Amino acid sequence: MFEMSNLSHIIRKFDRFELKYLVPRKTASAFQQSLRAFLMPDDHGDARGRYALASLYYDGPDLRFYHEKIDGINVRRKLRIRHYASSASLTDDHLVLVEIKQRVNRVTQKRRVVLPYREARRLCDARQTPAHLPEDAAVINEMMWMLWQYNLRPASIVRYTRQALVGTDYDPGVRVTFDTDLTFQIRHLDLAESPTGLPMFPADWTVVEIKVNERIPDWLTELVAAHNLNLVRISKYCRSIELAQAVAEPFWRFPPA
Repeated sequence: MFEMSNLSHIIRKFDRFELKYLVPRKTASAFQQSLRAFLMPDDHGDARGRYALASLYYDGPDLRFYHEKIDGINVRRKLRIRHYASSASLTDDHLVLVEIKQRVNRVTQKRRVVLPYREARRLCDARQTPAHLPEDAAVINEMMWMLWQYNLRPASIVRYTRQALVGTDYDPGVRVTFDTDLTFQIRHLDLAESPTGLPMFPADWTVVEIKVNERIPDWLTELVAAHNLNLVRISKYCRSIELAQAVAEPFWRFPPA
């Protein structure tokens, strides 16, 4: 599998609008084919713009971040460690992202740092300040505050395959992603361990996300309508928690210290 091991291209802070759709894979394929006239594969993936993702989400004993999303709170945040997966095992020295994903009304904001996996777990699990670049100090302080304030612990891991298409020079802020093979796990919450996930959706469904910096181009709005895509409120993290609560013991979200 393709490995996105070089994270030098990562933008550490940005705002954008995100729209999500849950569609049958056949519909997603037809929509993707229509996009080829306007977008191109993300060159950080393979030749088709594909790569694998794994995200370790953190939450408190009261599942604060989960309930903020479910209750539709206008300003909400969550913390996660994100790994661009590969066929090779994740090691302590492998670079990962530690992200604060924040929603303010309709705008999605991300603040993130690139750290070796060892340092990411030192920050999020041991709550110790990791070695970092000076320009990352503010966001690491914010992460540390969240960890202590909400007593954050590992809550779930979500894995999936993503195919990303991005805009040309004419639409530089447009990005459309297609996520398939989504799984979640609630035990052994360590990205370095072998996946033991359960399916999040039926195998023939795809999560489609449209992401833009300012506004959706008219041609993209027309394609969404032509393929009859219906907007949904969906969160991969919340979906994992809902499924976990249905299949697991009550103590699943309290891993040993």
